[in-house]
Amino acid sequence: MSKKKLQIDSSDRISRYADEVCKGLVIAGPDVRAACKRHLTDLVEGPKRGLVWDLDAAKHAIAYFEEVLCLNGGEFEGLPFDLQGWQAFIVGSLYGWKTADGYRRFRVAYVETAKGSGKSPLAAGIGLYGLTADGESRAEVYAAATKKEQAQILFRDAIAMKEQSPQLAARLITSGSKGKEHNLAYHKTSSFFRPIAADEGQSGPRPHVALIDEVHEHKTPHVIEMMRAGTKSRRQALIFMITNSGNDKRSVCWDYHAYGSKVCAGTLTDDSFFAFICSLDIGDDPFNDETCWAKANPSLEAGIPGIKYLREQVTQARGMPSKEALVRRLNFCQWTEANAPWIAADVWFDCQADDGLTEQDFYGRSGVAAFDISSTTDLTAFVIALDPTDDDPYTRLLPYFWLPGDGLQQKADRDRVSYLVWRDEGHLFALPGRSVDKVAVLHKITELSSFFEIREVACDRWRLEDYLQLAEREGLSLPPISGFGQGFESMAPAVDEFETRLLNQRIRHDGNPVLTWNAANAVLSTDPAGNRKLTKAKAIGRIDGMVAAVMAVGLTLGAQSEEDNLDDALADPIFG
Repeated sequence: MSKKKLQIDSSDRISRYADEVCKGLVIAGPDVRAACKRHLTDLVEGPKRGLVWDLDAAKHAIAYFEEVLCLNGGEFEGLPFDLQGWQAFIVGSLYGWKTADGYRRFRVAYVETAKGSGKSPLAAGIGLYGLTADGESRAEVYAAATKKEQAQILFRDAIAMKEQSPQLAARLITSGSKGKEHNLAYHKTSSFFRPIAADEGQSGPRPHVALIDEVHEHKTPHVIEMMRAGTKSRRQALIFMITNSGNDKRSVCWDYHAYGSKVCAGTLTDDSFFAFICSLDIGDDPFNDETCWAKANPSLEAGIPGIKYLREQVTQARGMPSKEALVRRLNFCQWTEANAPWIAADVWFDCQADDGLTEQDFYGRSGVAAFDISSTTDLTAFVIALDPTDDDPYTRLLPYFWLPGDGLQQKADRDRVSYLVWRDEGHLFALPGRSVDKVAVLHKITELSSFFEIREVACDRWRLEDYLQLAEREGLSLPPISGFGQGFESMAPAVDEFETRLLNQRIRHDGNPVLTWNAANAVLSTDPAGNRKLTKAKAIGRIDGMVAAVMAVGLTLGAQSEEDNLDDALADPIFG
């Protein structure tokens, strides 16, 4: 965050919540802490990007919930919808943040909390606000799902809220018999709110607001993409997704979970995407420590879903192993089959250099490097690890990346990253062609090897011979290149050393967004002896730069094993 002093208006519940979370006064997990830090940072730095914080608009939306809407069901029947701190943060963020043209900043929102936290009434309230108070003529509001029965669940919450609210009951017209309602109409603006399901074969919705429930149950992105495609004619449409945590990292829900986590952490930039993701910190064990429960259950202080209920769930799961994964997923936001990222965002950013030094400032400095050779169409990485000096006691990482230039936009869409921006800003080389220009890569490595004093380059043995033969044909003089095994025997010491230097802030990287993206994707696998290595099979995106960085740091140990478990490396390839 900028060093400019941030003054928070005493009536700004959104920013006060964010500030209390960041100060540890409100218990929250890492992704919520990141979302709150993002909000506070944007209050200071956002105007430079055309972002506007409209506190009055945020207050108006919150007041709608608390003065117009009522809750329904059980002990909450008919009570005013007094927003919890986290709910006020979400509502205020969605309606308070705008762009310079006065329209809504956030066009897509992803909210993931434990079961029973109050996501569904929150979503229903956002739908009703979009129907009646968002200033949109002929607004179309949908509760969308893959099946009609699922779409009806959230829509019934909206119907109940309408019935509990004298203001809405006097203004909205319901179609359908009791218990089978299918439409809410607001004739003043010719607007409607209705459920919609992918299995009904409908086409052509133009949503002003689309509410998508239980994203973790969606087998394909069809419903979300159908709604997003319809928003192109709306200037401030909102896709609002809610979900429990899931159990499949290949799902559309995991895609949005991972994307939202990176956007909040700042490893990806998307000013139109909002995420509030409840999660536990690495090392938290909800089965043995109740103090972490609030991280997944943001309404727990208000008694929702209740300590007694959670204790019952944990007790049953302890006695019924088959239930453990379900309880961890639904009640404590643990993706039971997903793998936690290796490097936390705050640890990575704490090692980003802020001294303004560039490549030119390190001319002639000694070091080693590593080369992650891709297939012909994927990311290729070369990372230099410069030796510490008396005046600069850090291992300096200087990364370089290549991709084929042809089809770069399609690759960006596939990987959901800004390859074209990174190319234009000089973080990525993308030369014309459909495959990586090996000759250009080798020429660049030769150039860097003469600019710095690179004494050795590490590389996986796979495809290495092709590059060596090509370098010989081109007459290029490369530093000595040594094979670096990809199994546990060789990678484990390198991973341990890299992690130690990173945690002790003895590494400095230049903030290259490609390497930062790779770091956010990196996950480890562990053998029975506790040895660790990077693995692409479990990663949630490309990790090529981190593989090269770890190998380079491993090379500084000077104890690279020539014999490695080659069968293990082939069974779990990191490349390609």
